[in-house]
Amino acid sequence: MPATVIHSVTLVSDGAATADSWVRFDDGVVREIGSGGTWRDAAEAAGPGCEVVDGAGAILSPGFIDIHVHGGGGAANEEGADAIRTVLATHRKHGTTRAVLSLVTGRPADLLTHLATIADLTETTPGVLGSHLEGPFLADAFRGAHDPEMLRSPLPEETAAMLAAARGTLRQITLAPELPGASAAIADFVGAGVAVAVGHTSATYEEALAAFDAGASILTHTFNAMPGLHHRAPGPIAAAFEAEHVTLEVINDGVHVHPALARLVFTEAPGRVALITDAMVAACAHDGDYMLGPLPVRVEAGVARLVADGAIAGSTLTLDVALRHTVTECGVPLAAALLALTATPAAAVGRAHDLGSLRPGYRADAVLLDDTLHVKRVWLEGASAEPHGSASPAHQAG
Repeated sequence: MPATVIHSVTLVSDGAATADSWVRFDDGVVREIGSGGTWRDAAEAAGPGCEVVDGAGAILSPGFIDIHVHGGGGAANEEGADAIRTVLATHRKHGTTRAVLSLVTGRPADLLTHLATIADLTETTPGVLGSHLEGPFLADAFRGAHDPEMLRSPLPEETAAMLAAARGTLRQITLAPELPGASAAIADFVGAGVAVAVGHTSATYEEALAAFDAGASILTHTFNAMPGLHHRAPGPIAAAFEAEHVTLEVINDGVHVHPALARLVFTEAPGRVALITDAMVAACAHDGDYMLGPLPVRVEAGVARLVADGAIAGSTLTLDVALRHTVTECGVPLAAALLALTATPAAAVGRAHDLGSLRPGYRADAVLLDDTLHVKRVWLEGASAEPHGSASPAHQAG
């Protein structure tokens, strides 16, 4: 990545905003940051090949990190390496520089193949952080858009096969902790360095808290596919609020969660919210009929639902839209909203040491936003994406 100096920006990183700032990237790494006119010295020191970008008062953020995304641009993660590259390119135009690639519930052999494919891409493709198994160890009562015939309880031989196929690149697994064998599975996954997420679950408050005490560290799409907050049965959401090491995912598209409850999560778990897309194949595509794994899905006005029963089936969200909705509709301060797109998800999947911040020594992933929080430019390992504008408006509202 050639040397780059971006100056005259409001730098928003690590939950704080600093006006009239500049950043110097070199060889894919943040080398230094500063303020005022000292950017000229940094550019001169970088040499004649340095690109100088006048931010003109725009907002510079670390690159967005999506730890829960299934597809986009007409492609799904289960469709192979070329499809995954399409998914990455689609979301990169909207600020996502790194992604954990989510897989829906499927047959054991298919899941192992997909895990191996993503493991290969993690080694070779910028932007791929690894895989996320959303299932198959889910509760039928809260299965959402997962094939009920493929749901099962965890067995040691299958969890071992998953870990072997992923070759150290399984970053997250969503499971229902109340299932038989779940306690042993949590121990196995946590022991292997995998972030265990509680989700698609009928767990009580006590069961969820026990899972968090055992090392589970994420709540999958908070409020969705789980019991809600109730004054006599607080459920997994209240347990996640209390367990201070737990990151709470939120799909903040105005469909999955009411703004008042999205705001509540930011209030009750400051610094622990990860905005995700849970995007499926139709993100940045068009309304129509699609498949989510083996299940038919219909997208109308940008909302994806199962044809069979009308259950919400992922989203058509991108993270820049989630950002705008969080700030404008939920009233969350910009620095807190951007933290939920950057440092918090990075930490949730074990990358707090090099991603999610624009501090010196971190990867030079960055997003330049205008004053309406639309993406102007994206940096990732030397690749630059220009502003989007080709996506269907119905899928980019907000």
